[in-house]
Amino acid sequence: MLHKNISNYNIILASGSPRRQQFFKDLGLDFSIELKPVDEVYPPRLHHFEISDYLAQLKALPFKDKLKPKDILITSDTIVWHNQIALGKPKTPEEAFQMLKSLSNTTHEVITSVCFTTVDFEKTVNSVTKVTFKALTDNEINYYITTYKPFDKAGGYGIQEWIGYIGVTKLEGSYFNVMGLPTDVVYRVLNDIVS
Repeated sequence: MLHKNISNYNIILASGSPRRQQFFKDLGLDFSIELKPVDEVYPPRLHHFEISDYLAQLKALPFKDKLKPKDILITSDTIVWHNQIALGKPKTPEEAFQMLKSLSNTTHEVITSVCFTTVDFEKTVNSVTKVTFKALTDNEINYYITTYKPFDKAGGYGIQEWIGYIGVTKLEGSYFNVMGLPTDVVYRVLNDIVS
């Protein structure tokens, strides 16, 4: 069991995401939250999981000189991959509308990369989930954006919110990955690190 072995370690979650923080609580893990600003820019040559891998590793960089021997730093990044383009977080209602309109009646991929950093090593893993939306009407999209303001979410939506209830018709892979953290992968890697 993870809980017995991990009690000697100090888990640092470098994420301001309330969803990721809640996942760690729900996994029963003791952890601290530390945030350092990072300019989330990646080289244009990167594609698919290379982007989220790169950004998860980038978020670990400011911490590396300060880690202690029993620290496990966890950083992560989620992107929506659709039509060979990475969709990040929309900045405006118009951008959110365009994103959701492009996802309507199609299948896209949600990719989350998680980077585990200690003083001795760094390991990055990722998880890919395929999400299919029904044909969304403009009214449905506008209602969702106005009511839920999904500007902190990659692709402009949260699967756990109203749009997920009414719009998602098929899911292949981890549901929690779409919410921002592949909890099964995190549990497995942490087990590997501390056992």
